[in-house]
Amino acid sequence: MEAEGGELKVDRRCRNCGALAGAAYCPECGQETHLRLPTLREFLREAAGRYVALDGRFWRTLIALSFRPGWLTREYFAGRRRRYVRPARLFLVLSIALFALLRFTGEPPKLVDQDAAKSKRNETTVFNTDEPGGTALRFDPDLNLYLDAGAGRWVDPVRRQIDVFNRLPRQDKADQIFAGVLRYGPYAMFALLPLFALLVELAYAGRARRYPARPRRYAAHLVFGAHNHAFLFLIVALIVLIPVVAVRDALALWAIVYLLRSMKNVYGGRWSGVLARAVIISLAYLAAFIVAISALLAAAILLR
Repeated sequence: MEAEGGELKVDRRCRNCGALAGAAYCPECGQETHLRLPTLREFLREAAGRYVALDGRFWRTLIALSFRPGWLTREYFAGRRRRYVRPARLFLVLSIALFALLRFTGEPPKLVDQDAAKSKRNETTVFNTDEPGGTALRFDPDLNLYLDAGAGRWVDPVRRQIDVFNRLPRQDKADQIFAGVLRYGPYAMFALLPLFALLVELAYAGRARRYPARPRRYAAHLVFGAHNHAFLFLIVALIVLIPVVAVRDALALWAIVYLLRSMKNVYGGRWSGVLARAVIISLAYLAAFIVAISALLAAAILLR
């Protein structure tokens, strides 16, 4: 029965599942038994909290993420998970926040006209199958896109899209590419995370007897990758927001130290091994990142 202020009297049965629930919360489904309409502040807090956990966990997680390399990953492995934001949610929220920040604060690069002959010499291949008669996608400095491909049903519609794009003014092309990268960037980063986890797994394969406590399951590497990517998203956001060169340099240096220390704290081993693996993983991941950026450029044009 409804009372003043939108409150409802405590019911002995849960309104959600019908179980007997004399306490404040239903023992079966966990819903509160004392129901009332939320205030505006509570409504907004609940809506935001569903996505970013705006409570003590959120700030506790950000502090640990910023200053304690590898701590969140080790806490997760130890089973102490409820006190922190989960890795997947943290990764997703900070990646979306970063690209939203770039969308509001970033500006497309201002371009200057280049000589046509020089533009032709400086063409950049975005995609190439490296096969005779295969498919290649190339940019020139005027941001014209060229598709070299054999016959196929998919070729003509793609070429029409490219022709429309190539007729745009050069600055408009840059604007569309910039907007497309920001639009599809979070998806690209999410797609790269499993690859990063695979690279870590390959880098740390073997030597189970020497380091028995070292994480070895692929899911564990995903957690490690999610936390470190989330940290990088946070650092890049701070670099974008703080226009002081010295602070930006300090943040970049801290990012390098943090990532190495995080790998050391989570996986153990000697520093020489940590550095060697970090270099190998970074080079392989950089190659994958370049491919992802190329895919973003193509998506920005073909899916605009």
